[in-house]
Amino acid sequence: MKLKLPRRLPLYLISALLTLVFLLHSAGALELPLIQNLENHLYDLRMGVTAPNQKDQRVVIVDIDEKSLAREGRWPWPRAKLSLLTNMLFEYYQVRLLGFDVVFAERDESSGLQLLEKIEETLQQDHALHEAAQAIKPSLQYDRLFAESLVHRATILGFASRQDDAADVGALPTPTLQPDPLPAALDALIDVKHITGNLPELQAAALGGGFFVNPLLDEDGIFRRQPMLIRQGNRIYSTLSLAMFRALLQHPPLHLEINEDYGNNDQGKLEALRLGSFRIPVDEKSGALIPYLGKQGSFPYVSATDVLSATAKPELLRGKIVLVGTTATGLLDMRSTPLQNVYPGVEVHANLLVGMLDQTFKERPNYALGLEFLRILIVGLIMTFWAPRLSAAWSSALAIGVFALLNASNLMAWQQGGIVLNVGAPIVLIFLLYANQMFFGYFIESRNKKRLAGQFGQYVPTELVEEMSLQESDFGVGGENREMTVLFSDVRGFTTISEGLAPNELSQLMNQFLTPLTRVIHNHKGTIDKYMGDAIMAFWGAPLRDERHGLHAIQAGLDMLRALKGIQADFKERGWPPIKIGVGMNTGVMSVGNMGSEFRMAYTVLGDAVNLGSRLEGLTKQYGVYIIASETTKAVAPEYAYRELDRVRVKGKNEPVAIYEPIMLVDELTEMDKRELALHQKALEAYRAQSWDRSKKMFGDLAQAHPERMLYQIYLERTEHFMQNPPGEDWDGVFTFQTK
Repeated sequence: MKLKLPRRLPLYLISALLTLVFLLHSAGALELPLIQNLENHLYDLRMGVTAPNQKDQRVVIVDIDEKSLAREGRWPWPRAKLSLLTNMLFEYYQVRLLGFDVVFAERDESSGLQLLEKIEETLQQDHALHEAAQAIKPSLQYDRLFAESLVHRATILGFASRQDDAADVGALPTPTLQPDPLPAALDALIDVKHITGNLPELQAAALGGGFFVNPLLDEDGIFRRQPMLIRQGNRIYSTLSLAMFRALLQHPPLHLEINEDYGNNDQGKLEALRLGSFRIPVDEKSGALIPYLGKQGSFPYVSATDVLSATAKPELLRGKIVLVGTTATGLLDMRSTPLQNVYPGVEVHANLLVGMLDQTFKERPNYALGLEFLRILIVGLIMTFWAPRLSAAWSSALAIGVFALLNASNLMAWQQGGIVLNVGAPIVLIFLLYANQMFFGYFIESRNKKRLAGQFGQYVPTELVEEMSLQESDFGVGGENREMTVLFSDVRGFTTISEGLAPNELSQLMNQFLTPLTRVIHNHKGTIDKYMGDAIMAFWGAPLRDERHGLHAIQAGLDMLRALKGIQADFKERGWPPIKIGVGMNTGVMSVGNMGSEFRMAYTVLGDAVNLGSRLEGLTKQYGVYIIASETTKAVAPEYAYRELDRVRVKGKNEPVAIYEPIMLVDELTEMDKRELALHQKALEAYRAQSWDRSKKMFGDLAQAHPERMLYQIYLERTEHFMQNPPGEDWDGVFTFQTK
């Protein structure tokens, strides 16, 4: 036996391979740099679209800007000037908290103190000079002056972490935490080799300190995350913004939220930092996603020189959190952020502070990876196994719909849940799987479509050929048994009609009535088997399976009669005789497939069920109706109301068959219709029970009320016959036809 592989197997294999690659990327087993770059860009896009772009007045930046440098001199300024700046901020402007996004690692030698000491040493015998020097020295000790301005005030100094081999410089603040031993989950924190701290007396005078270097830059150099903690051995230090926030809250203890069920080697994973009721979601390296408010200028700026000269408006600074930093180009404190390529580093700390105050941090919870994996899997399954079964238009609509749903759900998670989910991988996967499908469809499916059109185009409408091309089935061309419904229609008195027309007129007449009837059959998903002169043979349920084949056949039969009425006026104008047809249909198991010889094949149906359908069409004129359906067809199309015509034995069959006239949809019956059908059914019951008087009375009433129905007259005549010639007790109520 020859194994037949599915036609779309290459499509499925390529799609499955692409999906697997993206699943491995999502699980972290395979790195795709292009996808990660896309994720970063999409993150930046979401940040830009959803940023509030409103200025927050609670944090003010005192800017060592170009104006200040021009007026006060180049940086670094004398510490005496910084002392004055600090005093002005606390005494005159009454700020709440002050943080320096600057490190003061070197001593200030700008005062001339060293020169004075050398002169004093050289002229040490000069007592007057010595006394004068001792009097002036305190005012020249700029570092001491600056330290004194920091004492007993809410001031936080910044320091820098380094990974080079140079020695430590300056002093560090008291560690935020110093656990012994270090919890295993904190091994993932960035362990810095060395630091550049502040002068010991400055750090000792300040309330605390925090680092401002960001070692968690993404590969594209964008500041998206900021580590909130670093460690040096088992000593753990806070970032500048976190140190300021703790000072704002009166230094509550910092609690680490560690999930013991995650992390490598069951060591647990850091998930968040807690300060009282405030929570900061972080990753295992303590990286927090920076909640940018907008582009540069999201916070009020005050020029440092205006503070020194007391020309800044007091209401701008009173009671505010203040960060001293710089936007001057030459001082190189500009950063690349998701919202702006050139962005002041001091505003990064300000954004983090506001994020802590308002709890607006985004986070990637532990389940994000599993959810992203599941989304890629679902996208892969949909685009691999569902999309190829649709037409190109519907497949495109599906791809667009999945794309839109992904982005909408992602944006909802971002906006309403504060959750960051990677969406780049499934988006690229949608595009690749769609492109793979379109490529396959263009080069492979088009050939299959042409083959199907050549094979079935004469039987089924173009839309069905399109639908067939999306399926793997061979549509039973080799022959198979199926339950289907067959329909036969035939023109009554066609021989007489044809004799009265010229050959060309007869040909035109045939085309004029066969075309609309065929269109009706196609509209109801029917397959044209053949034209037999004036007759049409059609069936439902092949080549495409149709679970409602009986219903569609009934609909087609009734619509054929309506369509015929619509062309009678045209026939009359042409001088052609009116056309009347009979329609018969039956449902049952039939053999369907390509049948014939090596010279000519046809896609057709065969079987007793087919023959019965043909016989029923021939009975229409016997009962004065235009359409007859068998009891099996009636059973599969219960939406319609039927008038039972008879129980008959057709020529060639011994088993009796109940036959019915489809009337209309049950919902469309009027009360008069219902009464007529009910009386007719009672009359039939009386007839079959040999209650001849009752039968005659009821059929007589029906014939009088509906003289146009030949059926009631037939039963009146039969009843009168049986009244004279009783059929006997073994009579089964079946009428036997001896001719076709």
